[in-house]
Amino acid sequence: MISRRALELATAVLTGSFGVAVVISSLDNGIGWSSAGVDAGTFPFLTGIIIVLGSLYNLFRGVMPAATLASVPIAITSIELRRLAGLFVPAAIFVAAIPLAGMYVASALYIFAVLAIPRQQSVPRALGMAAATALALYVVFERMFQVSLPHGALAAAFGF
Repeated sequence: MISRRALELATAVLTGSFGVAVVISSLDNGIGWSSAGVDAGTFPFLTGIIIVLGSLYNLFRGVMPAATLASVPIAITSIELRRLAGLFVPAAIFVAAIPLAGMYVASALYIFAVLAIPRQQSVPRALGMAAATALALYVVFERMFQVSLPHGALAAAFGF
């Protein structure tokens, strides 16, 4: 089980790290004014500063012993943690499978897994939705936008 305070502190550190990364990358693009107008990194820099300030506020609120939600002893119970893992683990496997299987096959497998394994849909219906998802991705990206999504190592091995 995870306490509310630990969850708030971890979230504040994570979002703060993201904000710092945005600020640093914005400095590479340049902030301020140039002869063409506002430099490319100015607005991301300001956004990063806002994220960092918000994260510092949340970190301060999470550390301070006050009568806030951070004082709630348990934020995520074991049942909720299993539900969260049920969403996160298949998504992480999906992202990890893209370089090997490609976007279309990985998407079809992901849709099938999240529909058929927890028995939310019947197997034939889940197969149909998985095939429709892969086909829709192909039509929209490869044909309409003419943007090639990752085909993966298996497609390269078979010469696709």
